[in-house]
Amino acid sequence: MRYPARTRGRLALALIVVVVLVGVFVVRLVDLQVVRAADLAEQGADRRGVEATVYGRRGEIVDTNGVVLADSVTRYDLKVDPANAKDRERRVDGEKVVTTRDELLEQIAAITGGDAAEYARIIDERLAEDPDANFANLAKDLDVDAYNAINELGIAWIGWDTVPSRTYPVGAVAGNLVGFMGTDGPQTGLELMYDEACLQASNGIETYERSPDGVRLPGSVVTTVPAEDGGTLKLTIDSDLQWFVQQRLSEYALSLGAQWGAAAVVRVSDGHIMAMADYPSVDPNDVGAVGTDALGSRAFSTPVEPGSVMKMPAAATLLDENVADPYTRLETPGSWTVNGGTINDWWAHDTIPLTLTGILMNSSNTGTSMLSDRIDVQTRWQHFSDFGFGQKTAVGFSGESAGTIGSSGASWDGLTKYLVTFGQGMSATVAQIASAYQALGNDGVKMPLTLVEGCQWADGTVTEAPSTEGTPVMQSDTSVELRGMLESVVNEGYAAHNFDIPGYNVSAKTGTGEVAIDGAYTAERTLSVAGVAPSENPEYAVVVTYYRPANSKSSSSVAEPFSKIMSQVLQTYRVPTSTVGPVGYPTEW
Repeated sequence: MRYPARTRGRLALALIVVVVLVGVFVVRLVDLQVVRAADLAEQGADRRGVEATVYGRRGEIVDTNGVVLADSVTRYDLKVDPANAKDRERRVDGEKVVTTRDELLEQIAAITGGDAAEYARIIDERLAEDPDANFANLAKDLDVDAYNAINELGIAWIGWDTVPSRTYPVGAVAGNLVGFMGTDGPQTGLELMYDEACLQASNGIETYERSPDGVRLPGSVVTTVPAEDGGTLKLTIDSDLQWFVQQRLSEYALSLGAQWGAAAVVRVSDGHIMAMADYPSVDPNDVGAVGTDALGSRAFSTPVEPGSVMKMPAAATLLDENVADPYTRLETPGSWTVNGGTINDWWAHDTIPLTLTGILMNSSNTGTSMLSDRIDVQTRWQHFSDFGFGQKTAVGFSGESAGTIGSSGASWDGLTKYLVTFGQGMSATVAQIASAYQALGNDGVKMPLTLVEGCQWADGTVTEAPSTEGTPVMQSDTSVELRGMLESVVNEGYAAHNFDIPGYNVSAKTGTGEVAIDGAYTAERTLSVAGVAPSENPEYAVVVTYYRPANSKSSSSVAEPFSKIMSQVLQTYRVPTSTVGPVGYPTEW
């Protein structure tokens, strides 16, 4: 069959076109797979395969009732694709509407609170470095409201990185204990103490593919290393009570003009700290609002010469060693010269006939010192050490101090061996004093002071659980007798008019410690009250201390805040009122 000449021409032309096209494809294929293969592979890896960090969630810190004190929230860093940051064209009601790049940046800045001109500068400088740049940071740490509002603008050339951030929902409540996070990680408190053991999260890695304009391709995400969240750190603190104690502590600190104050509430049965307050105290959400000396907890870190609250362990030593009892009589002088020094009572008086109960009620330094001389110094030192003085508490809080009682009885000189019996010549923290009075209330058994109940993990396991083994530090009978003796301080002592805890028998001791500055005692004072209630069956111990108050030199002024805190504690936990009267040991003879 013969084709017309015109048809043969068309076939020939078609064949030539096919040959040319095939040649073009072959050349292009060689160019892509051979000549430019390395460059294209590098560009593909850069444009498509992206590795991203998946942040684990830092563990929560919660109070004993599960109230969140420290939490992790998601924040967003806003990023931009400079190479594609251009004007936006849209059709509105059939008409083309152009929004310039700078107008879009102004819309973003109105949401972030940033500067549109600064955003434009960031983009322009990045493009000057690299005309194809597809990444630059515009704003950091934006909340979910800003994230949603910016997304609603529908700008194609912005994107997000999600990052974890720390927040403290109840602010300054227990901020002294919780601590806070900084740019370099945990800085103080429980955030630092339990970072590795509980709270710290482990970040993961995921990869995904993206288009040349930086858009993540759906369905391309692969997790290569899974993220692991931190555990939940559960405290013994009751945040509601903590708030109340902080309020009362600060209220009276301001009234007294104190440089600082601290207060503790401890459950007698197990040594759990229900509240541990400091004034001034840090709000972890606003760390810069207080000085650096208020970023931790002075209740743990700052020992003082506490004064006569130490007459409780001194009297316990006398009773335990069977050299005195509540009725022991002593002709008690107003001053006593011994070993080249003179010990004075806080009030001037002639010799008066006091029992040991009366010595405690009147807070007689001379009487306590003279009766303590019936026991050798090493035995006295050992009793004080058994109470936990000179050692850090079981809490081991960040920056905690052990205070000082000397290395042994032999380290006490001829006068110091008497001074320590009324809280001078030694030092102790509020936490140590609270622990000692917990033992007084617990029939002589000192439980480990406890701030953390444990760390709970996602699978339900609990670690970091504290010890529950107690240590006897005085005989049970000693504890009962001593509590009866200390009732006289509240009912008949010089500060009785400031104690007001209706319906309950309360055992407490006041303390006025002289403050030494540059090695010499001064007119400055440390004022304290420590006690337990109800006396016949104690459930809670409370300590309140103020350091160098300008407006008072007497611990009687601390009886009022002590009473308010103790009353709140007893009411909060519905402790039954006393059904028996005070013991009523005689104070004179």
